[in-house]
Amino acid sequence: MAARGRPKAELVLSTEERLVLERLANRRKSAQAMAMRARIVINCAKGDTNRDVAAALGVSEAMVGKWRRRFIEHRLDGLSDDPRPGAPRTVTDEQVEAVVVKTLEEKPTDATHWSTRSMAKEMGMSRTTINRIWNAFGLQPHRSESFKLSTDPFFIEKVRDIVGLYLDPPERAVVLCVDEKSQIQALNRFQPILPMMPATPERRSHDYVRHGTTSLFAALDMATGKVIGSLKKRHRATEFKKFLVQIDEEVPDHLAVHLVLDNYATHKTPEIQRWLLRHPRFQLHFTPTSGSWLNMVERWFGELTTKKIKRGAHMSVAALEKDIRQWIATWNEDPRPYVWVKTADQILASLARYCERVSAAAAGAKEA
Repeated sequence: MAARGRPKAELVLSTEERLVLERLANRRKSAQAMAMRARIVINCAKGDTNRDVAAALGVSEAMVGKWRRRFIEHRLDGLSDDPRPGAPRTVTDEQVEAVVVKTLEEKPTDATHWSTRSMAKEMGMSRTTINRIWNAFGLQPHRSESFKLSTDPFFIEKVRDIVGLYLDPPERAVVLCVDEKSQIQALNRFQPILPMMPATPERRSHDYVRHGTTSLFAALDMATGKVIGSLKKRHRATEFKKFLVQIDEEVPDHLAVHLVLDNYATHKTPEIQRWLLRHPRFQLHFTPTSGSWLNMVERWFGELTTKKIKRGAHMSVAALEKDIRQWIATWNEDPRPYVWVKTADQILASLARYCERVSAAAAGAKEA
């Protein structure tokens, strides 16, 4: 029986075209629309009619006819989408550059930073246009972050020492990150806390009553994530010594104890030095000055603050301490160790790049 319908133009593939089409049709990362177009062309090249190809691939005959025709006319280039119609650009590249340069190099006369409103007024554009330009270049004038570079003369040595403990801990030893979270306040709001409701967040009064403070000594085991904690009224060398005794009692005798801690004066008193001489399995590794980010127990303190203390309400120090002890016990039932991934060389290289940026910014400020 003769084929019905208008005769179709013959579609013949070269070896190179067939390879490209088969790669597009089978590669997982190809867009699904492009993969379907490639399958349509491959089937058409077999001599099948549009109806047969449509039935085999589950698409319409019109779609098969479109891509058969586009391929015959433009070959592989014809499988790409045509440019979509749209309004012409109203903002030129020069205007975009001017907004970026002004944002980075200038400040408004009446403020410390630009807003979309002030920049739009300055440049004669809409706030939406300014917002799109800032988003495209990752500019956020409303944000500001703080930083502090360590001036410790032994900064590099201390970084290598502590990072080495994290990445390659010694055998038959435990690595504990130790610090004190001092002056934790037992606060209670002046008025009752209103619970969360649909479309309404929890609400609390901005003012509060202080009911005293407590200090938490904590030691985070880098291998297991478990925490040894002790609450004290004060945070002197005497309390720190008692905490060291607690660690000594809880860590098995056959393990050496490596403590990562900061340069707080209570960690270096003669009383502590004498205790350490009597307990040689303890080795102290001090973080650089202004380098508390190296002590992973600070990360754990952050979770304690966010999840328990910040939004808590306590009528007494005893109630606060009970909550903290319960939180530590719950944590230790299913501890989650923090995994350190950066090498010392990576950290030092990153800080070197940051120092270069700071130096360049300082030089630019002097020239201005």
